Amino acid sequence: MHRLPRLLRRLGWLLLAAFILWLGGLAFFVASSISIPVHRSIGTDAIVVLTGGRLRLETGLELFAAGTAKKLFISGVNQRVDRGELLRALGPLAEHAACCIALGHEADNTVGNARETANWMRGEGYRSLRLVTSWYHMRRGLLEFGRAMPRVTIVAHPVFAHHLDPERWWSWRGAPLLIVSEYLKFLAAWMRPALTAIYPGSPATAMLR
Repeated sequence: MHRLPRLLRRLGWLLLAAFILWLGGLAFFVASSISIPVHRSIGTDAIVVLTGGRLRLETGLELFAAGTAKKLFISGVNQRVDRGELLRALGPLAEHAACCIALGHEADNTVGNARETANWMRGEGYRSLRLVTSWYHMRRGLLEFGRAMPRVTIVAHPVFAHHLDPERWWSWRGAPLLIVSEYLKFLAAWMRPALTAIYPGSPATAMLR
């Protein structure tokens, strides 16, 4: 009977240690994501924008207009969105540069973005890209893009929305949930190769994609 309380105490300490480790990882994830440097002067073959967050498209178009790349590729565009409609929504600059803006309609998650972009990059013969996505999504984006294109140079360009945008997590009630969710997705993406090796073909590992 004396062993049970001792076992419960050990389990409690183990859970506490795991939680502290998880919390420290979350703090490091946020700090490292916020501190990713932005090098606007570095030129690349392409600018790749991942849809799904505020100001991503606007930032990508601004960089393209500044002459930092040969082409702009927008990955993860809804298949129901017409190319002309999207270009008109982005303004006169996008319509004027329509010949150098390509859209990808196949991706519906970050892994899909990486694969879709890798196929497009191979078709264009490009060797470098500037990845434009929200700051909280950048770590996972770099992880997946690095796996899909190990020989391609990837320049990170995190997007920080303006003060009225809900991405400013310190002033938005629901934003901490967004950050925690992205951290969990990053951990799942980081562990996926090991889990796939242990449980190949498992529905659980397939869900991590």
